Amino acid sequence: MKVEENEVGGQREAILEARDIYFSYRMRRGGELPVLQGLTITIYYAEFVGIVGPSGCGKSTLLRIMAGLLRPRSGEVFFRGRPITKPTPRISIMFQSPSLFPWYTVLENVMLALIHEKELSREEKEERAKAFLDMVGLSGFESAYPTELSGGMRQRVALARALVSQPDLLLMDEPFSNLDPLTAISLRREILNMWMNQALPPSSIVMVSHDVEELVEMAERIVVLTERPARIAGVVEVNMPRPRSRRSREFYEYVDRIYTMLS
Repeated sequence: MKVEENEVGGQREAILEARDIYFSYRMRRGGELPVLQGLTITIYYAEFVGIVGPSGCGKSTLLRIMAGLLRPRSGEVFFRGRPITKPTPRISIMFQSPSLFPWYTVLENVMLALIHEKELSREEKEERAKAFLDMVGLSGFESAYPTELSGGMRQRVALARALVSQPDLLLMDEPFSNLDPLTAISLRREILNMWMNQALPPSSIVMVSHDVEELVEMAERIVVLTERPARIAGVVEVNMPRPRSRRSREFYEYVDRIYTMLS
């Protein structure tokens, strides 16, 4: 586990705070559809947080608000103590689908995340992008195009792109749901290894998933949401040593507890 170097006086330091968030979508024929209702959540440094809830309850919307891609109707989001008013390279988001540009090579797709790094030369951007591609096991595929890759490889490109800006916080929205089981297992392990390595980004991770077992395997804390408009039904601290065995009784006690909250 990463050491919480920002701990002061025995209290963990927050990297992101969403306070009393209310969000609704405006309907074309008038009126609003409430999605999030008075939701407050804090993400700490060196923490892996899972978010689970019924389908359509607003989990993905919450991630987009955390990333600065959406503004809440009311409430505030703070990142490292400052209000979020727009996206920042210090927060990366990885979507369910890779969303790669088919006309760019793998290397160019990853380098897109460095477009705002004005102090870096093109050569330095290429070098960093290649380093992160190597980290996710795609060294040698820099010149390939997304259509030439498997689904798992495209998701690895998306992960490299999310990490190349060296973010403090990584947000993941169902990142393994479109992968075959073996590829998903491999990618989960890679992400956990990166997170636990203090020399690599990110410091903290927030992951949305419908797979409760996946969350118990990976997360330290799991936030359970209610149906829309989403509120927090409960929070489960997962106090299990790593690597976590899905076959253990303790593991399934956590799984059962979360399913009970969801139902």
